[in-house]
Amino acid sequence: MASPSKPPSEQLLNNSHQTKVLKSAILSRLLLLILTLLWRTLLTPYDTSAPLNPACLNNPSPSPPPPPLLPSLASAIENGIVWDSVYFVRIAQCGYEYEQSYAFLPLLPACIFILSRTVFAPVVLLIGHRAVLALSGYVISNVAFIFAAIYFYRLSVIVLKDPNAALQASVLFCFNPASIFYSSIYSESLYALFSVGGLYYLKSRANNIAVFWLALSGFARSNGVLNAGYFGFQTMHQAYDAAFLKKRAFLALWILISGALRCICIFVPFITFQAYGYYNICLERSSDEMRPWCKARIPLLYNYIQSYYWGMGFLRYFQLKQLPNFLLASPILSLAVCSIIYYVKSRPEIVLSLGFRASVEEKSSMAAIFSLKKSHRSNGPQISEKYSSRRQGITSKNKMAGRLWMLQLMSLHGC
Repeated sequence: MASPSKPPSEQLLNNSHQTKVLKSAILSRLLLLILTLLWRTLLTPYDTSAPLNPACLNNPSPSPPPPPLLPSLASAIENGIVWDSVYFVRIAQCGYEYEQSYAFLPLLPACIFILSRTVFAPVVLLIGHRAVLALSGYVISNVAFIFAAIYFYRLSVIVLKDPNAALQASVLFCFNPASIFYSSIYSESLYALFSVGGLYYLKSRANNIAVFWLALSGFARSNGVLNAGYFGFQTMHQAYDAAFLKKRAFLALWILISGALRCICIFVPFITFQAYGYYNICLERSSDEMRPWCKARIPLLYNYIQSYYWGMGFLRYFQLKQLPNFLLASPILSLAVCSIIYYVKSRPEIVLSLGFRASVEEKSSMAAIFSLKKSHRSNGPQISEKYSSRRQGITSKNKMAGRLWMLQLMSLHGC
C-alpha cells in the first residue's frame, strides 16, 4: 500500500540543500569564533566590565568558591562576558536583582541556568561557575542559530517556491553582517529560532505549534509580541472570506475569536514578565518608596527602563551622535528599504489593498494565510503535476519580489 505523499512545500525541500545550509551555519560560527579570538588577541576590548562579578544580593555565598583547576581557560571564557552578556549571565547566576536587569527577558537566562546545572555541571570544578554560565550561553546561542538557519531555509522554500533561491538566501543569512550577535551571549539567536520557526509552522498550517513558538519568541525579546501581527493578518483575511464571500457570519465570528485568542497567547509571556517585575518591585511598598512607573495608569516596566537607563524611546535614537552606528548599519538597512520599495512598486495593488485584491492564483500559493480549508494529502503524481503547473504560472517578477521579501526578513533578523 503506497504511503501518502508529502505536501508540496515539503516535496520541494532538498536534503542536499539542507545539508549545505547546516554546513554553512556551522562554518560561519567557527569562522566567527576564530576572528573573535584573533581580534581579542590583537586589540584591547572597549568594554572592560568582564571581570566584574560581585556576590549575589539575594543569596550571598558565605565563603568564596574554590579556584578553578584551569584558571587560564576560565579567564579566557569570562573575558567574553561584556555588554549585554553581563546582564544575561548575572541573571542566570543571581536572578533579577536590579531594576534595569528587567530589560532582559528570561528565556536565555533560564536556558543558561538549566544547561549550567545539568550538562555542564561537571565542568564547574575545572573552570568555575561563572565561566560555565558563559560557556552555556555560547553553546545555546550558536546551536539556536544553526537551527534558525535550517528553519530559515524551510520557510524560504515555502515562500519562494524555489529551493535554489532559498539556499542562496539561507547562506546569506548564515554570513549576515550581524553574525557576532548570534554567537555571543545575546538573545538574538533564540529570538530568530522561534520567530522563523513559528513562521514556518504558520505557513505549514500547524497553527497551534506556530502560536507556541511565536509566544516563546516573546520570552526571548520584547519585540516578539509583534509576531502576533501574523495571526492578526491571517484572521482578518479569513474572517473577510467567511463573512463576505461565504456569507457565514457565525464562522466569521469564530475565526475572529480564535484569532484573538492566538494573538493573546503570543502576548502572554511578555505581559506575564511585566507582572512579575511589578510584583517584585512595586508591591508591599509605601507610596514614597515606589518607583515612578509603579504609579502609572499602565505600569509598564520595560518602557520605563529603556527610557530611564538607556535613553531609548520613539525616534529618540535619531541623533547626530548616532551617525556612525547608522553608517555601520547602512548596507543592511539599504537592502531592507530597497526590497520594500521594489515590492511596493511591483505589486502596488496587493500592498495598498493589504492582500484583498490578490489574484486567485496568488491566494492559493498563500493558502495558509488566506484559505479556510485544511491541507489535504493526495497521490504524489497529482500533487506534483498541480504544483508544477502552479510554479510555471508564477512570473519572474513575482519570484524576484519573493526573493527580496526573504532578503528583507533576513535583514530584519540581522539588524
